[in-house]
Amino acid sequence: MSDKRVLIILSSASSIPVQKSDGSTAHPETGFFLKELAQPLMRLLDAGYTPIFASPNGVKPNMDPMSDNALWFLSFAEKEREKALIEKMKVEHNFSFPVDFQSLTEPELRKFSGVFIPGGHAPMTDLGNDSELGRVLRFFHNEKKPTAAICHGPIALLSTHVQGEVFCYNGYKVTCYANKEELANELMWGGKIRKCEDALKECGCNVETALIPLMPNVIVDRELVTGQNPASADQLGQKFVQMLEGAA
Repeated sequence: MSDKRVLIILSSASSIPVQKSDGSTAHPETGFFLKELAQPLMRLLDAGYTPIFASPNGVKPNMDPMSDNALWFLSFAEKEREKALIEKMKVEHNFSFPVDFQSLTEPELRKFSGVFIPGGHAPMTDLGNDSELGRVLRFFHNEKKPTAAICHGPIALLSTHVQGEVFCYNGYKVTCYANKEELANELMWGGKIRKCEDALKECGCNVETALIPLMPNVIVDRELVTGQNPASADQLGQKFVQMLEGAA
């Protein structure tokens, strides 16, 4: 195994609560977003990094069914390549049995060059309020080790504020899936959901999103790099690797 290791944080959720106008709550299926995991992962693997997957309770992550739609890809071949990469992670790495956050002691965390949090709506349900994840991210922040997050992944940053801890990323410039982009999901699901952009602003981040929805947008501030949406995935991966190599 390479001594260049990157921790990849995945949600354990497979659905997201949607508040309907009649007061009921629906729970459509969600999970990690294929392109937002696969494209940065390809960049990491090409640069010689070994991914280690982690989640709140160590269960096998679910893929967001919307992320399998052809509209997110330049070609059928690109989509199949990314799906094949995830299948490879199941066989050659610990994708199907992530380590749980509690097992990531400080000596274990010191073995990693950086940490990456892909998107999909699943992180909105469990990553932002996980105190153990907050401990993990505070370590990377304090050590100034590269930290990457994309789309809904940046909600995980709020975990550093759980239980009254000082929010590590107060005043940081970040991007995430924009409120205006989220409108399409709310229309499809017929209800309201929690917004990543609003949550980050409320906690003290300076959120900057692209004027045109679904256009690439990547922002770097200190050790943190964030991407706005699926179109930003490859650019985020490139920048993250550059930061890792600079920190090596």
